[in-house]
Amino acid sequence: MKIAVIGAGAWGTALASLWSSKGNTVTIWARNTRTVAAINETHRNPRLPGVALPPDLRATTELADMSAAETVVLAVPAQATDETVRALASHLKPGVPLVLCAKGIDQKSERFLSESVGAALAAHPVAALSGPSFAADVARGLPTAVTLAAAVPDLATTLARDLSAPHVRIYASTDLVGVEIGGAVKNVLAIACGISDGLGLGASAKAALIARGFAEMSRFAAAHGAQPETLSGLSGLGDLVLTCTSPQSRNMALGLRLGEGRSLSEALSVSAGVAEGVATAAVLARLAKAKGIDMPITFAVDQVLAGGIAVGEAVQSLLSRPLPARE
Repeated sequence: MKIAVIGAGAWGTALASLWSSKGNTVTIWARNTRTVAAINETHRNPRLPGVALPPDLRATTELADMSAAETVVLAVPAQATDETVRALASHLKPGVPLVLCAKGIDQKSERFLSESVGAALAAHPVAALSGPSFAADVARGLPTAVTLAAAVPDLATTLARDLSAPHVRIYASTDLVGVEIGGAVKNVLAIACGISDGLGLGASAKAALIARGFAEMSRFAAAHGAQPETLSGLSGLGDLVLTCTSPQSRNMALGLRLGEGRSLSEALSVSAGVAEGVATAAVLARLAKAKGIDMPITFAVDQVLAGGIAVGEAVQSLLSRPLPARE
């Protein structure tokens, strides 16, 4: 296959390395000329330290170099996805599928990424790849399993088969919105779990946050027509558990710094990459309130990030909520 990976961050580079190692012709795009030079000349990417990249993997700063691609994988941050696909559109062959890897909701349009990308590139089918997977683990050949969803069953099955590898098992799904919601919401909940750890609230509190956060994710997904089994699978519960329990998660690590007393600007300044949950929290809270969906953890994270409430106050507000008749 000829695969174009748009975005040379840690995740895009790990995926490009994975597919290049399988014998595919893979070209990875980056804005940064130094990143491109490092990949082409040293077969390394500073964004993925300690990992040797396949010598056949080629990097470029030119979107026009993607014109021969049979599959395009979008691995830029969620808030840059719409702008990037619009710039990419004129360089693609008709009908080439687009695989979304970012986990977020577009802030400007308040739409899921498949909706915003589908509106910009209506002639291209859209899929989403999501699940419990750290870039470093995938790049080092450690086993993982993820979900690839597309509205057309044959496309989901074909892409899942073609993009799988011996140590990366990809399950096909047709629940595109469910997979996207799981990936977006878990980042916001991971910030909450990081805050809990930063405050020293203990393992019991974090387990409760994960469980009640999963309930919020499920309610939001149900309101948008997602399938319950999707949320209880790899791209929902699986990704939620991973992201909320490991400081490898950028979102969890950012929450940890907030819980330790740093400001948001300070926490962001030491982040290794984009913490998607920061941008997602506000739009997720707005969408939930518009539909009357009860998401108290999400609302609390949004308030903390907006500077409307201190982390200690957010915890107290969650603990002092009236008890429901049942869980």
